Amino acid sequence: MKALVVYATITGNNEEIANIIVDALRAKNVEVVKSEMSQTDVSEFEDVDICVVCAYTYDEGALPEEGLDFYEELQTSDLKGKTFGVAGSGDVFYGDDFNKAVDEFEAAFKKTGATQGSSSVKIDLEPYEEDIETLQGFVSELIKTTSSKTV
Repeated sequence: MKALVVYATITGNNEEIANIIVDALRAKNVEVVKSEMSQTDVSEFEDVDICVVCAYTYDEGALPEEGLDFYEELQTSDLKGKTFGVAGSGDVFYGDDFNKAVDEFEAAFKKTGATQGSSSVKIDLEPYEEDIETLQGFVSELIKTTSSKTV
């Protein structure tokens, strides 16, 4: 089983989230690559079983500027047969716009025909112990969903 974890970060929080996900995947013997969103082509998702995006929400609900092309390309991709998951860090200060990028990337993945492997994870600022446990559960669900499709 192979996974690609793509992240965008300003503060380092989303890279930390990506690292937690990568470590959890590797602990379950998944071959995984981590890549920064602006350096990644959406077509790289075609070569893996599990597709993960970790994105921050900028200002009042904006997607990461360096990830806009990636987001646009994702919406028109065909990822049928793939499992996806989305996680991200945001700031509850922004109220209704808290972690809006997570919702936007989830909706984009759904347009690709990929299967959502776990509920999306929204973290307030940096990940703490309870968030790490949530992310480990997120990974377990992604693997379980992917395994059930290949049986």
